[in-house]
Amino acid sequence: MAKLEAKLGMIVDSVGNFFSGKDHLPYCDPDIVAGCEREVAEAQKEKKSDEHVQECILRFSWALVHSKRSQDVQRGIAMLEASLPATNNPIHQREKLYLLAVGYYRNGDYSKSRDLVDRCLLIAPDWRQAVTLKKTIEDRVTKDGVIGLGIAATAVGLVAGGIAAAVSRKR
Repeated sequence: MAKLEAKLGMIVDSVGNFFSGKDHLPYCDPDIVAGCEREVAEAQKEKKSDEHVQECILRFSWALVHSKRSQDVQRGIAMLEASLPATNNPIHQREKLYLLAVGYYRNGDYSKSRDLVDRCLLIAPDWRQAVTLKKTIEDRVTKDGVIGLGIAATAVGLVAGGIAAAVSRKR
């Protein structure tokens, strides 16, 4: 139990660093994912209140989309997408949209992630967590664009150099 508490403490620190801008999105340890999954199973088995079960599922979804394992991220996205249409509470909707945006960001689908975070910001325009994620997405898209331009420029340079070398050989 102490090991789980220590890992939860590390997650809290990681989340704190994320909000302060010192760190990118936090990652979740596989042990935390497994613990959250057990928590959901126990809540359902013990027939806890629907609200309690939904809170456990939301924590589990958080752990999944913050996992380093892509299959966990996919599972989290699927859970959130399945539950989103039945979500009437704007705060829960905002949280699920945010977590979906994190999941899609982790999968490299920055366009979908940006669309989801924008929907989240329509519900809560000043929500710092979503604003920070949007900036992270934009920074990543910019970085990837610059890298892509660099690769394209290098390829054009190599082709042009090859053509120039071929033309000079013919002369």
